[in-house]
Amino acid sequence: MGRVSLLGYRPWQGTLHGAWMTPWPISRVALGMVFRRKLFWLLYLLGLFHFLVYFGGIYLFYQIDIPSLAGSNPQVIRFWTDTVRAIQEQLYMAGTKETYRNFIWLQGYVVMAVLALAGAILIGNDYQYGSLPFYLSKPLTRWHYLAGKFLAVALFVNMLTTLPALVLFAECALMEGWSYIENRADLLLGILGYGAVLSVSLGTLVLAVASWVRKTVPLIMVWVGILFFGRAVADSLVDGLGLDARWRLVDMWNNMYLLGSWCLDVAPQLESGRRFITRPQPEVWEAAVVLAAVCGACLVYLDRRIQAVEIVR
Repeated sequence: MGRVSLLGYRPWQGTLHGAWMTPWPISRVALGMVFRRKLFWLLYLLGLFHFLVYFGGIYLFYQIDIPSLAGSNPQVIRFWTDTVRAIQEQLYMAGTKETYRNFIWLQGYVVMAVLALAGAILIGNDYQYGSLPFYLSKPLTRWHYLAGKFLAVALFVNMLTTLPALVLFAECALMEGWSYIENRADLLLGILGYGAVLSVSLGTLVLAVASWVRKTVPLIMVWVGILFFGRAVADSLVDGLGLDARWRLVDMWNNMYLLGSWCLDVAPQLESGRRFITRPQPEVWEAAVVLAAVCGACLVYLDRRIQAVEIVR
């Protein structure tokens, strides 16, 4: 025992936990590696731009004092009230279902960039610098390792989508009063459901891509190809050539959007020139089947990929 002390080792004095806690240290280390990157915080601040626009717009609309502007005439007050409300709804800043649907959809561009950076750091670096055999040589399974990495990715996704959307909901509740919560409490479940869909789908997909490509630049190219190129192909086939709406299932982000719109109980309109218009869409269950199949394939690939790593216990 004395020789061990001379080497600088000391016995563990904390509380021992079960195996279910093993993903947390892996996730904590992964978060620390990403949070130390200035590029991540730059992308995160860029991702808050849409949030600030929505937050400021909602606040300004609620601060308009229509009686002071329109006088005491009830008809004039009613006219300006309806006008302001119509403009607010056209800009999707009325705190409705469309507000949160459109906000999370627009956040997708920054989410893709952040996950490309995070994937290269979380998984690619473990292969490149030999960290993966170190993790697996410990008394944990590959599923504990994947769970830890998945928790880190899910946090990044929710930092850019679910959390800001919940802040917008709280702002609307403060401005409109308790009636907003009573009438639209189902929106909370919809926001959380949309966040869960994004976390599961993007989490498994980015881990599989990062495990396959490993390096940052190729990973970004593959990531852009899956998400952006898939959207371009889907729009060309369905909107350009007039093919069946099921061809839009090749667009993974749109599949998540369909499920998220279903969680919010709102029609999944698509963006066109910063406006959302009605276009042909596949059924929600079809998008769910495609996402489930892709996530299942990603998990199988990750299991075999990590199982092939040589370790020494």
